[in-house]
Amino acid sequence: MKSDSKKRLSLSKKGEELIEHYKNMVNHGYQRTDGIYVKDTYDSFELKHFKKLIQPEFKYWNIKSVLDYGGGGSNWDKSGFSGELSAKDFFNLEKVINYEPARHSHDIISCDSVVCFDVLEHVYLNDLNDVVTHIYSHALKLVIIQVACYEAAALLPTGENAHITIRPPIWWKGFIDSISIKFPHISTMLFCSTKYKHAELFKIWNNAQFDEKEEYSVKLE
Repeated sequence: MKSDSKKRLSLSKKGEELIEHYKNMVNHGYQRTDGIYVKDTYDSFELKHFKKLIQPEFKYWNIKSVLDYGGGGSNWDKSGFSGELSAKDFFNLEKVINYEPARHSHDIISCDSVVCFDVLEHVYLNDLNDVVTHIYSHALKLVIIQVACYEAAALLPTGENAHITIRPPIWWKGFIDSISIKFPHISTMLFCSTKYKHAELFKIWNNAQFDEKEEYSVKLE
């Protein structure tokens, strides 16, 4: 499967440096804020915590293919995601593509849904516009984003906190709004976590649907 070179992402110098730091953390582990050294890096499947909210949306939009954008070590084929089911079976998917530059997974194609969990808070601020646009440009129906709004336990090799872009939920909503408006037929599901496993879910939106309403105002929900 070949990458879509027409939609290749170009990061800033700092953005490329961060990718190298994350590669280092994958290969050698990382230091935590409490002094503990962790060897197994980014192996957790963060989307699992929100599966009951996501499953009906996948069913509603008839999602059959997923691009896991910055999926870390998420394994969609491994049993145990829900009982004995894998994530791929739980969501009744036909194809899953894992795009994770820090793990040398560079294949990227357009899919019914792009999911992006625990990624954007790791992105350098000046690269965020291009990264989120890159996400939307590969979605055919639905984008699901989860972003952490708190400091991480992990530290970069530089000693900085691994969550380098920490903003409140309303900031992320406004930022995502400013990009989703350019993709009016793509629906968006946004989770903003204020602590681990706890998130604020904004009402799913689709900018094209705003044009179908009689009123001019668009409520923040």
